[in-house]
Amino acid sequence: MGTRKKVHAFVRVKPTDDFAHEMIKYGDDNKTIDIHLKKNTRRGVVNNQQTDWSFKLDGVLHDASQDLVYETVGKDVVSQALNGYNGTIMCYGQTGAGKTYTMTGATENYKHRGILPRALQQVFKMIEERPTQTITVRVSYLEIYNESLFDLLSTLPYVGPSVTPMTIVESPQGVFIKGLSVHLTSQEEDAFSLLFEGETNRIIASHTMNKNSSRSHCIFTIYVEAHSRTLSDEKYITSKINLVDLAGSERLGKSRSEGRVLKEATYINKSLSFLEQAIIALGDQKRDHIPFRQCKLTHALKDSLGGNCNMVLVTNIYGEASQLEETLSSLRFASRMKLVTTEPAINEKYDAERMVKNLEKELALLKQELAIHDSLANRTLVNYDPMDEIQIAEINSQVRRYLEGTLDEIDIINLRQIQEVFNQFRVVLSQQEQEVESTLRRKYTLIDKNDFAAISAVQEAGLVDDDGHLVGEPDGQGFGLGVAPFSTRPGKKSKSKKMFKEQLRPSTPPTKPVAFEDFKNERGSEINRIFKENKSILNERRKRASETTQRINAIKREIDMTKEALNFNKSLREKQGEYENKGLMIIDEEEFLLILKLKDLKKQYRTEYQDLQDLRAEIQYCQHLVDQCRHRLLMEFDIWYNESFFVPEDLQAALKPGGSIRPGMMPLSRIVSLGEDDQDRFSRLQQTMLPEGPDSVSFYNAKVKTEQKHNYLKTMMGLQQTHRK
Repeated sequence: MGTRKKVHAFVRVKPTDDFAHEMIKYGDDNKTIDIHLKKNTRRGVVNNQQTDWSFKLDGVLHDASQDLVYETVGKDVVSQALNGYNGTIMCYGQTGAGKTYTMTGATENYKHRGILPRALQQVFKMIEERPTQTITVRVSYLEIYNESLFDLLSTLPYVGPSVTPMTIVESPQGVFIKGLSVHLTSQEEDAFSLLFEGETNRIIASHTMNKNSSRSHCIFTIYVEAHSRTLSDEKYITSKINLVDLAGSERLGKSRSEGRVLKEATYINKSLSFLEQAIIALGDQKRDHIPFRQCKLTHALKDSLGGNCNMVLVTNIYGEASQLEETLSSLRFASRMKLVTTEPAINEKYDAERMVKNLEKELALLKQELAIHDSLANRTLVNYDPMDEIQIAEINSQVRRYLEGTLDEIDIINLRQIQEVFNQFRVVLSQQEQEVESTLRRKYTLIDKNDFAAISAVQEAGLVDDDGHLVGEPDGQGFGLGVAPFSTRPGKKSKSKKMFKEQLRPSTPPTKPVAFEDFKNERGSEINRIFKENKSILNERRKRASETTQRINAIKREIDMTKEALNFNKSLREKQGEYENKGLMIIDEEEFLLILKLKDLKKQYRTEYQDLQDLRAEIQYCQHLVDQCRHRLLMEFDIWYNESFFVPEDLQAALKPGGSIRPGMMPLSRIVSLGEDDQDRFSRLQQTMLPEGPDSVSFYNAKVKTEQKHNYLKTMMGLQQTHRK
């Protein structure tokens, strides 16, 4: 096991314009934070109220960028994970203090990404720097909502919802979630896609403290397994990184939660209270029992809290005076967490396949050493390999001759030969018993002496006399009963009732363009009709999108012109002198109308932009339908063309309904292309986004694919609801 070490605890202060400088002060070492409260004069002269607190942590992150936060908090944990050490990074704090921003960041902006996406990038970057190792990465995403476990990646098509509820299971290897899907990721973009998929499934709600408040605890786990490419050592290392985004604690009086949000807040506060109890128990060296099973959160994090793990806590706090009580509570939690010790150790396992290969090598070396010893002892060449069939047959022959008396003794060579001699004695004995029993059965009818019913039956049949002897001798001949084959049964010959109508075919097949027009009018008419309808709908949506885009551009130009006119009036007003009435600025009627016009234009712009987004989603769905129809039409035509003009006449019957050849199994010669129109080519060549740098390509690709998928699903649901109406 490894050496014990304390949990690292950092505090991150949320930036604010109303920072309480007189109440919150930072130490010069950037590791101390002091809190000062003014005494409450209403308590009278005798007032023992505590007014000052000082908290010593591993670092204070004030006005820190996302880059600095990750360098300070997460980089070392992820680096050690690839060396076999488990790691956990947990964000704790009041609701709205910035936990999710610290952990996940703003997925819309690459620069503002949080600890989790940066950890994924570091893992894959370190894999590239280790060519001597084969490293496998898997991920899972767990949500704990109202004391229930949910798989945030169960919406993927190849996963599906679990039939049985997920449970937390303990084993000698640690705690794991039974029923939670774990996904193999071979590249960075795949990992980001899984992250964004899970983020879209998280449960959030709005209250006075936070418009997008996480209503559940989430644990994103990265599993790493590293094998050596060059060494024959059967040992390999495994590790996991738990990235925990806790739901925020909240005072119900401040958040004013009601209904479902109130119920969620109750569960959140309860689980965080149990988490704090577990931390207090872990920090007390005299405590033997740690209450991990009080709630799902502490049970799932049992390995991370005081176990085999490098643990880092990031406490998010407000810097405002109105939130000072919650800030003190969060800092007390961080101080208690620093008292907790963990015992990280390298997780080594053994590869069974490599172990077998190493044992085979060792066995070969031992055989060589035995051969050397036999040579030094002047012994004849001894074979220590397993005996083959010829050698076993020779030992069997020796045993038989020994039993018959023609062989006086059997030479002893090695232990394997002795074992085989005894085995052949058993084989010969068994064979002799079977031969004796077979001889007796040929000569006598074996009847149990105690079976009086059987004895009387054979006596009545005249097969045996009163003394039990056989009457007559069997001649060995007889007859058997069976089922005659169907082909040999008497009956009428089957006649085919179906007649195939021969069709005359031209000696030279028509060209594919000509045949394609005939196919669209005859056999492929229904598919062609659906294709044309979908194409018409697609073109109509594209036309509407183009018109909406033109309107948006016109509104944007008008907004710019209105802003310029406002700026001109403002500068003119400043030159002529501004007038105030009771602290309010007085403007003329023209400027007031321009302000109203600008407000109305912005509203129109937002409405048109939302319509454009919906149209783009519909276009994507319609394009998918058009591509499907095009592919089906081409496939059906190619099958029809080959079977109509290239299949010999004697095989035409086999292609008819009920024939032995299934339609569509004939080889294709070449494919006719319908050809895309200019609008199709333009759509495929459009570039919707330019990434900020080479490292951001996988991040943006995963984000775009996830958004397209959910827009597609949203559009399909809307269309289904429309059809139902």
